[in-house]
Amino acid sequence: MSLSTMVHGNFPATNGVVLSQRRRFSIRAHQETVVDHCPQTKRPPLTNTATRLAESLSNLLHLHIEAPSKQNVHDYFSNWNSNVVDVEEKHSTPTMSPKEVIAEKWREIHGSNGWENLLDPLHPWLRREIVKYGEFAQSTYDAFDYDSFSEYCGSCRYNARKLFDKLGLRKNGYKVSKYIYAMSQIDVPRWLERSHLVDSWSKDSNWMGYVAVSDDEETRRIGRRDIVVAWRGTVAPSEWYEDLQRKLEPIGIDDAKVEHGFLSIYTSKCESTRYNKSSASEQVMKEVKRLLEMYGEKGEEVSLTITGHSLGGALALLNAYEVAHTFPGLPISVISFGAPRVGNIAFRDKLHQMGVKTLRVTVKQDIVHRMPGLVLNESLQKFDEITGTLEWIYTHVGAELKLDVRSSPYLKHGFNLIGFHSLETYLHLVDGFLSTTTTFRNNARRDVALVNKACDILVDELRIPQSWYQLANKGLVCNAHGRWVKPKREIEDIPSPVREAQQAHSLALSLQSDHNVLQPVFSA
Repeated sequence: MSLSTMVHGNFPATNGVVLSQRRRFSIRAHQETVVDHCPQTKRPPLTNTATRLAESLSNLLHLHIEAPSKQNVHDYFSNWNSNVVDVEEKHSTPTMSPKEVIAEKWREIHGSNGWENLLDPLHPWLRREIVKYGEFAQSTYDAFDYDSFSEYCGSCRYNARKLFDKLGLRKNGYKVSKYIYAMSQIDVPRWLERSHLVDSWSKDSNWMGYVAVSDDEETRRIGRRDIVVAWRGTVAPSEWYEDLQRKLEPIGIDDAKVEHGFLSIYTSKCESTRYNKSSASEQVMKEVKRLLEMYGEKGEEVSLTITGHSLGGALALLNAYEVAHTFPGLPISVISFGAPRVGNIAFRDKLHQMGVKTLRVTVKQDIVHRMPGLVLNESLQKFDEITGTLEWIYTHVGAELKLDVRSSPYLKHGFNLIGFHSLETYLHLVDGFLSTTTTFRNNARRDVALVNKACDILVDELRIPQSWYQLANKGLVCNAHGRWVKPKREIEDIPSPVREAQQAHSLALSLQSDHNVLQPVFSA
């Protein structure tokens, strides 16, 4: 089974997993025996080769991942009642923190001061916004059709009008206005899944994300009309080293350079294709321009927030660079999760000069945000006086919110590449982070079961199945003749350039209607 299949179960969300009273008691009883039966000792031993590989990666990246000692395990579960056992009480509370009105402080929350004094300790308003944008990024995975035996492999399972309803994101207060499709002129088969079937919806393109815009209520709460672009990422961290081209190429007319593979996905197009007669770059820029003009004509204040995880975070930076160059003065923020380095020092400096605010959320144990440039990176700047500015080394951009898997009492501490890189792990850690000097917050709201949607990193005592996020019966349905078959999509959910253009027009009319209702509030 391919790693990409293992990482994402690619199926609709459930309402979580409810532990019974019996399980609650069994967890308490388990405290007495856990010293000899911790999660790490239940697994079969690694082969010598796998062990050496894990140790080599850990040493190279300075992760220092160790199995907990018996004393640590005993100390951990001595506090189990206060941290984990009260799951039934948590199931009677909302899964999101309160949505405070941040209208007066939106620029600071959006990064106008580089998030100074907001990250450690993490401001609760900022935490809520980071989780919101992270859920938009996660939705690009949850709605993506990964089934290589599906004729719609590589597309979104739902049309734009249904996406947020299907994924439970209507609460965030945004409407999708445009889907984005991408292709590549280089061979990146593991970045862009393809169908095994000859007769598929597209042989060239993949759904890579969407543009959305805040509705009236959310606009009032956050103090401006917010346009969001969410980019889908790659699926497995172990694929990064092999798939990266590790080649910088110029972007624009200055010394700025970016990674060749990222740029190819962002800019590739082909007239003979069905969905990429225009590139992902052209698609998103056209929609952002349309929305800016629509709301700008009425005098509304508008911001742009671009988000993505993994490869999606890299595409977000390329997108921000282009928008900032095209629309100077527009407040632009990038909130990325586990994103790799994208370009050189000149690329970073140009983004800063254009006013792009970037917040990188990273997990210490995740290796993806350390690449490319595992060795040759921004740390070499201290030798600038000797070497001069090095145009060929990769560098990160912006502020960083650093997280640690070991801070959460719910997560296993063993070597787990997939779990460390999972976006749901990131969102869980953000939701529980207070500061680098305090413990995981006990009133964190996100459902902890979400962490195991596509991996196995929750402690076994929670009894949450690994990779549980999937369609019932793995997508097969029983037809009238009693045969199990793949269902046909509803007509409105089948990808079609013509249909999507019509839906985009309908959404535009809906957004314009919302704007007309909101206009008196802004005029006042």
